[in-house]
Amino acid sequence: MNSPVTSPASRIGQSTAIEMSRAEAEVKAAVFIAQQNPRSIENAQAEMRFACRQYALAEKAFFSYPKAGETISGPSIHLARELALIYGNMQHGTMELSRDTALGQSEILAYAWDLQRNSRSSQIFIAPHTRDTRKGKKDLTDLRDVYENNANLGARRLREAIFAMLPAWYTAEAIAICKETLAAGDGTALEARVQQAITEYARVGVSLVQLETKIGQPRDDWNESDVAELQVIFQSVSRGEMSRDEAFPPARITAAEITGQGGTGATS
Repeated sequence: MNSPVTSPASRIGQSTAIEMSRAEAEVKAAVFIAQQNPRSIENAQAEMRFACRQYALAEKAFFSYPKAGETISGPSIHLARELALIYGNMQHGTMELSRDTALGQSEILAYAWDLQRNSRSSQIFIAPHTRDTRKGKKDLTDLRDVYENNANLGARRLREAIFAMLPAWYTAEAIAICKETLAAGDGTALEARVQQAITEYARVGVSLVQLETKIGQPRDDWNESDVAELQVIFQSVSRGEMSRDEAFPPARITAAEITGQGGTGATS
């Protein structure tokens, strides 16, 4: 009697089998340890409150980017990772499953796992090797550009996965405290913070007029919330979540202004 023929795809090499066994044992051990050492909700809440009152965290706690003519904002991946670390007994991350340079896309996994409750949030998605620009989509071929694009898209999915695993009340309180901390600033007087924001933006080519347009009122009327908003936008631009021109669209120049015929009448 002939032995059944197995296809190459059904055969598993020894090294692969060992790795699969190791990974399975590691998972079981992680869950067991987490369940034997449960988190303290009271300690996690107290540490979260302390962390969110630190300006260094608050200034990175939010993101902002334009989409379909609107500004999308919310808690950032930096805050999500910090809260997951404090909450304890959680694993999270992203993994590039495949990369197809011919199709110009990568397949990426983003996941967050509460080991103590053995509850997991994960998403597999396709990341196109393209970037949106003012002139339309740009194909990415440089390996570094592809890596950064995948990391950026992966961070967005990872952020959602982590927040899906954290209690809603825990996240809501952290966001509220971070907003208060950001508005209060780092102890510097409001006028000095206003001037610092103007100076920082000037270094990247954003004028005071553009800032006043964004805030909707002149510099002398800015308050703590206005400065906090500018700080969130500045951090988002610095992290590459949106470009400077997306945050502060350059003024449109009319044909009359180009030809010098706009504004004043002709002189003899």
